[in-house]
Amino acid sequence: MTSPAYDVVAIGNAIVDILAQSDDAFLTEQGMTKGAMQLVFSPEAADALYAKMGPGREVSGGSAANTLAGIAALGGRAAFIGQVADDQLGQVFAHDIRAAGVRYDTAVRAGAPTTGRCLIFVTPDGQRTMNTFLGASHYLPAAALDRDLIADAAYLYIEGYLWDPEEPRAAMRAAIEVAREARRKVAFTLSAEFVIDRHRADFHALIDAGMIDLIFANEAEMMSLTETSDVEAAIAALQDKVETLVVTLAEKGACAIRGGERVTVPAAPVAQVVDTTGAGDLFAAGFLHGQAQGYDLEASLKLGALCAAEIISHFGARPQVDLRALATERLG
Repeated sequence: MTSPAYDVVAIGNAIVDILAQSDDAFLTEQGMTKGAMQLVFSPEAADALYAKMGPGREVSGGSAANTLAGIAALGGRAAFIGQVADDQLGQVFAHDIRAAGVRYDTAVRAGAPTTGRCLIFVTPDGQRTMNTFLGASHYLPAAALDRDLIADAAYLYIEGYLWDPEEPRAAMRAAIEVAREARRKVAFTLSAEFVIDRHRADFHALIDAGMIDLIFANEAEMMSLTETSDVEAAIAALQDKVETLVVTLAEKGACAIRGGERVTVPAAPVAQVVDTTGAGDLFAAGFLHGQAQGYDLEASLKLGALCAAEIISHFGARPQVDLRALATERLG
């Protein structure tokens, strides 16, 4: 097997985040569940909600794209596959991810719908409530895959959010096959409970078939996938089915299990939680980068925790400091 040219190639939603400050009363008035993500199914509904937002900031996002931006900031080699429309937000997304040092070659989609956007309301306690219109990313076809690129990356990273629509789901299945044939690792983030509820059988089938090497999940996602009410029972049910299982535990830190070894690290300290958008994405960035560089589980977990702490200290889900320098300073 040849040495890969890239550490991670990811497939995910190509989305521009629009962030605005809000309060709990507004969330209740709009029927939102605080701290959750819900889908917006039409551009008209997205426009109506956007009109009710306060002053906002546009920041390119998308879960897997955020992870790749973190990997690139750490000095890793990353490439992204995701679809935007031929519009202004699509240009914003493409510029930002390339400027972050991530290879991005996916062709734009002509016509409707528009580029995906996520309307994020941030309350004073730093919690983010997301309303996502998937737009053009919802229609990523298998024909858009660069199979040579996938085969030339140590890890294929799949975003659970994009498993929901049929067309990109087929594309991701094809990408997994390419990665397996090239003897590369496949990492998968469960993303959200609503995704698991809709596709639990699919995810179990992939896991049972040995198609997934590494799973990222938080406590709620673990319990949802395994249909248990206790995170330890959930871990026990899944840990022997994948090579590496990584579970984030919020303020309690994170753990990773591989081959009977279990390592737990505390959350990295942060002076103030400003916005939790992208915390899991950047945790995955640190862990994947560590694994691609040959770090052990503990070092990879610590790097993930450090990246997550940086991202929740400011608005937006893309790093605002030199992550490589920060990692060198804090972790050596």
